[in-house]
Amino acid sequence: MSNPQQLRYSKEHEWLSGAEDGVSTVGITEHAANALGDVVYVQLPEVGSTVAAGETCGELESTKSVSDLYSPVDGEIAEINEDVVNDPSLVNTAPFEGGWLFKVKISGEPGELLSADEYAAFIQS
Repeated sequence: MSNPQQLRYSKEHEWLSGAEDGVSTVGITEHAANALGDVVYVQLPEVGSTVAAGETCGELESTKSVSDLYSPVDGEIAEINEDVVNDPSLVNTAPFEGGWLFKVKISGEPGELLSADEYAAFIQS
C-alpha cells in the first residue's frame, strides 16, 4: 500500500491535497477504504457549508459498517464529488484519484496533519 508523498494525512484516515487557489481536495486513504470493505453509500457535506478540523462532516456506509467522515481542516465546502455519490465503489477502487470526496476552501492553517511517511508509521503502530 502506497500513500502519495505529496498529500497530508489525518489520524482519522483522511488525506488532503496541497491547495490550488486556496482549495484542497479531501478523500479517505487506501488503508481506510480497505478496512471499511465495499463502500455502498456516501453522505457528503453540502456545498457552501462550513467544516471544522477533526469534526464529523459526513459518513461512509459499507457492507461491514457505517463510519464517520471527518474534515482534516477548517473551511468551506467548495465542491463534492458527484461521481462518488453515484458510484460509492470509487472510494475502494481509486481512493487517491477518482474516489476523492470533497474540495474545501481552507480557512486558517491546516492542523496536525501527517506526512506520508508519518502516516505509514501511524497505521503500522
